[in-house]
Amino acid sequence: MSEASTPTVTLRGRTDADLDAMYAIASELDTWEERGPEAPGPLTRARYEARLARHAEAENGGDVASFVIEADGEFAGRADLFNSDHLARHCEVGISLAAAARGRGIGTAAMRLLVEFGFVRRNLRRIHLEVIASNAAAIRAYEKAGFVHEGRLREHSWVRGRYEDVVLMGILRSQWTPTG
Repeated sequence: MSEASTPTVTLRGRTDADLDAMYAIASELDTWEERGPEAPGPLTRARYEARLARHAEAENGGDVASFVIEADGEFAGRADLFNSDHLARHCEVGISLAAAARGRGIGTAAMRLLVEFGFVRRNLRRIHLEVIASNAAAIRAYEKAGFVHEGRLREHSWVRGRYEDVVLMGILRSQWTPTG
């Protein structure tokens, strides 16, 4: 896909109008990556809203920055900075896209905007992420956004019936090239 055909991608704060679309992404079992210690299962709306409330508390403390991803003015997904270390000046990032937004360059553009926010607005010096090794599309998007492979946790996660490696990727501000 050429860069010219990529929709205009922006990041903005979440509103109540985004909740249905965000819940749809979070509860989509086909693409959910079971990387945490919780047993996989359906996500109820009540549990999802409780998770958002905990997330909002972390945002108020400055440890999390959550965004809605828009493509040409339409909801496309969400992006987050989290697990911030204010002393070492680094954090983790993650994005999740609606099914219609995948494979269109939206994830790469959103990740670039998120990295720029982290380095320019949050004064971070390092941003990192974890991704399931079989998620080749996400790995390509992260590479296009400037992330490099830093390591691999072999058979680290149980994902859809088998153990999967987790790829560790990161980007340093000293190696980042602004896109503006």
